Amino acid sequence: MNLATVILAAGLGTRMKSALPKALHPVNGKPMLQHVIDSIKQLKAQNNIVVIGRNNDGVRNTLGDNPVAFAVQKEPKGTGDALKAAVQRLKGFDGTILIVSGDTPLVNPATLRKLLKLHKKNREDISMISFIAGGAHAYGRIIRDGQKVTAIVEDKDAGEEHKKINEVNSGIYALESHMTALLKEIKVNKAKGEYYLTDIVGIAVGKGYRVGAHILGNETELTGINTRADLCKAGSYQRDRIVSKWMDSGVSFIDRASVFIHPEAEIGSDTVIYPNVHIEGRTVIGSGCVIYPNTRITGSVLGNNVTIKDSTLIESSVVKDKAAIGPFAHIRPGSVIGASAKIGNFVEIKKSLIGPGTKASHLSYLGDAEVGENVNIGAGTITCNYDGREKHKTLIEKDAFIGSDTQFVAPVRIGKGAYVGAGSTITRDVPPLALALSRTGQRHIEKWALKKQMGNEKSEIKNKRRKSKK
Repeated sequence: MNLATVILAAGLGTRMKSALPKALHPVNGKPMLQHVIDSIKQLKAQNNIVVIGRNNDGVRNTLGDNPVAFAVQKEPKGTGDALKAAVQRLKGFDGTILIVSGDTPLVNPATLRKLLKLHKKNREDISMISFIAGGAHAYGRIIRDGQKVTAIVEDKDAGEEHKKINEVNSGIYALESHMTALLKEIKVNKAKGEYYLTDIVGIAVGKGYRVGAHILGNETELTGINTRADLCKAGSYQRDRIVSKWMDSGVSFIDRASVFIHPEAEIGSDTVIYPNVHIEGRTVIGSGCVIYPNTRITGSVLGNNVTIKDSTLIESSVVKDKAAIGPFAHIRPGSVIGASAKIGNFVEIKKSLIGPGTKASHLSYLGDAEVGENVNIGAGTITCNYDGREKHKTLIEKDAFIGSDTQFVAPVRIGKGAYVGAGSTITRDVPPLALALSRTGQRHIEKWALKKQMGNEKSEIKNKRRKSKK
């Protein structure tokens, strides 16, 4: 089958009440239009066209890396006019055109394949996906004469008898390329000033073409996103679908309703995820990990048997096997935490390599650092990596011991097995196995506190006398 796809994404989305183009509103961390493109890509069509509005450069810039071409609908004149813009990009194409709305982020590629299969099997000129709608709704109704489809009536044009029909239009069509000639016969809807693509069905039936509607998928999968409430519902549905997939793969969730898992994230078996965990972007989590509550991991890779304790943030970093992070830790982009390393509470790591078995247990900042294996980082350690113009590296070699409240004024190197005494400010390289100290000598001023107290009392007496004279 020669296949081309068209995604209609030129809608203004006024009901979203947003400066962001409707197609770019995220569902589970990914623009809704990207979800549709990802489904379409699995069909391996010869051409993929996305129809955008005249002022939707943001859509083109955000999604331009996808294997799609963009067609511009110059004026918002409805779906029929939008398809005309796409047809201009498909000149010379001979085959089947699949049309999908850009605001249906939950549509499953398997559902689209079923439509194409039925379209080909039944040798239909136009096929569409329909579904059974529940309760009050504003979908276009599928009108049949017996089993034969005769038209689609939009909700605003539907009479009392039409409103009783619960088989409705999804807005997803498969049509043969020669059927695009009928677009010029669609008349403008005077009330809206738009050309409805749905009108092509009645025109095709009137000319004797084969038209079919197939009940596939379900209302949740096929519902378009028009409001913030719709967006929230779609996110909840997809989140539940993602969590179910990982539970079937051997992942445990303490409270499945409170977690967020990005569609492109991966999680190994026997990993346990506690409530209020957000796993964002193309994060990969190994097997046997434990992710405790209130944690966010974005664009990162975690090895096997990693423990992430409460209230930890990990961004664009790598955490290797058996490492432990947190609680209240921040791993900033570009960091690598070695196997069996420990990064404890209120420790911030930025663009640093932390060696295997190294421990920074609390209250430290390591930025632009390279720390070897089995290093002990005492509480309150800081790498002073920025001189006001440039960033500089701190190198700490294996088996070093860093005492509490140490500042490293980079660039500086601490040799293998060296010791740095607590309270030191290190400005020069420390040789291997050496002890570095930079404290001033401790001295005592006898009875200083008593003298200070007496001085304060004299000052109070003077102040009272001034006030009494006034």
